[in-house]
Amino acid sequence: MTSPIYIQIHNDIKRSIESGKWKIGDRIPSERELAVDFGVSRMTLRQAVQTLVDEGILERHVGSGTYVARQKVQEKMSGVTSFTELTKAQGKTPSSKTISYHVATPSLSELEKLKLGEKELVLRMERIRYADETPICFEVATVPQELVKSYNKDQVTSSLYHVLEESGYAIGHAEQTVSAMLASEKIADYLEIRRGDAILRLRQITNLSNGQPFEYVRTQYAGARFEFYLEK
Repeated sequence: MTSPIYIQIHNDIKRSIESGKWKIGDRIPSERELAVDFGVSRMTLRQAVQTLVDEGILERHVGSGTYVARQKVQEKMSGVTSFTELTKAQGKTPSSKTISYHVATPSLSELEKLKLGEKELVLRMERIRYADETPICFEVATVPQELVKSYNKDQVTSSLYHVLEESGYAIGHAEQTVSAMLASEKIADYLEIRRGDAILRLRQITNLSNGQPFEYVRTQYAGARFEFYLEK
């Protein structure tokens, strides 16, 4: 299965960073230059770069350009952040709208985060999550296709953890990273906010009890509608 062009570009840029062509803090070439180098449209190139920004590999500086991200100070959060549980705990009704749902070849990032073999496939899904019909976040979740191949779309998109537990899997710990960014035009449209509004970005890798990662999620929350509560 051939990866989409933007995923191939994502992989090429990631390899360039890992090889030292661009180091931490370096400004990468402009989207116009990269689009010419890769022989693709600006829209395709922008999609590849945005994927790397969402993963925390690149970061945009308004009016300056796009840079290889610097390492940020991290703080551990206790527990697994579940949007459904958090929403219900506040007396609101959670729901979601699936934007895309398909089996694909994993990107290099997905391959590494989920510790997959090179020939394994993933299920990648994009959803908008709501609380009382108000859009709260946009989520991109990736899981190994082999793990969920016997479940239907409704099971996976509405209650994956519950379905896995009913099948005998035990959910283990999660590793979470939260950072701040500005809403892109796409995210602003999905969340019904303005481009450039504050966004809270959560990246989470969830493991089974045996330590095997089974879910890699990149979520962008409307900053004015959501907050994280940390307890030590």
